[in-house]
Amino acid sequence: MKSLYDKDGFLTGVPIISPAKALTHRSILEAVEAERGPMHYQFKAHTAMNSPYQLATLPNLLDIVEQLIGPDILLYSTSYIVKEAYSESHVSWHQDLTYWGLDSDAQVSVWLALSDASEASGCMHMIAGSHRNGQQHHHHTQDENNVLLSGQTINDIDPNQSVVASLTAGQASFHHGWTVHCSKPNVSDDRRIGLNIQYISPTVKQIKQQQDSAMLVRGVDNYGHFQTDQPAVANFDVHAWKKQQALDVKLKGIQGDSA
Repeated sequence: MKSLYDKDGFLTGVPIISPAKALTHRSILEAVEAERGPMHYQFKAHTAMNSPYQLATLPNLLDIVEQLIGPDILLYSTSYIVKEAYSESHVSWHQDLTYWGLDSDAQVSVWLALSDASEASGCMHMIAGSHRNGQQHHHHTQDENNVLLSGQTINDIDPNQSVVASLTAGQASFHHGWTVHCSKPNVSDDRRIGLNIQYISPTVKQIKQQQDSAMLVRGVDNYGHFQTDQPAVANFDVHAWKKQQALDVKLKGIQGDSA
C-alpha cells in the first residue's frame, strides 16, 4: 500500500467496514441531523458525536494510516461531506493542504463512504502522481455550489487524466495533501455521504496561529504542538455541542484564510 500511495498519491476502494455497519453509522448521522439540522462540513464532528470518533479510531483504519505517515498519529479533524440527491454541489480541482497552515505534508486524508459514492452521485476524481509536484497555484472563485471555503481552484487540469475514485458503502480512499482532486454534482436519487477524516503526524506544526488542536489516537506525541481535543461520549453529546461549534469556527477561520 505504501509504495502505491507514494507513486499515485492516493489509494481507493479499500474495505474498512461492512455495508451494514456503514448503514448503521449513516442512520446515526441522520438521526442527529433530524434533531439539530445538517452536519455537512462541520469540522471536529468527533468531539460532539461518538460515531465518527469510533470510525476514526478503528484499528484496521489506523493500521493503514500508520503505513502512510508513521506509528504516531494525531486525529486532526472529522467532518461529514454530504451531497444531497440531485444536488449541484461540487468540489473544484484543488489540493487539501493549500490554506491549512501546516508546516509539513506528514498528513493523510481519509474518505470513508457511508453510502455508495459512484460517478453519478459525485465521487472524487484524482490526478495520479500530482502530489509529487508540490503545491500548485490556486485561484479564488465565486461559486455558491462549490463546497470549498474559498472556492479555491487549480486551472488547466485535464479531466481525461483523472482516476475515478468510486466507492461502495464501507470502503475508503486515502489521499495525500498535495494530490489534486475534485468531485462533481450528485445526479443520483440518493444522498452521497462520506466521513472525511484528517490525520497528521505529531511532528507537524500549525504556523497560522497557536490555538489549533488535535487528538492522539495511536503512538506517542513527543512534540505537543497542538491543544488536545476531547472525544464525544455519546452518539450526540449535547454538552460538547457548543464547544464543537467553537472548534468548527476556529478551524474554518484557519482553512478559509488564504493569508
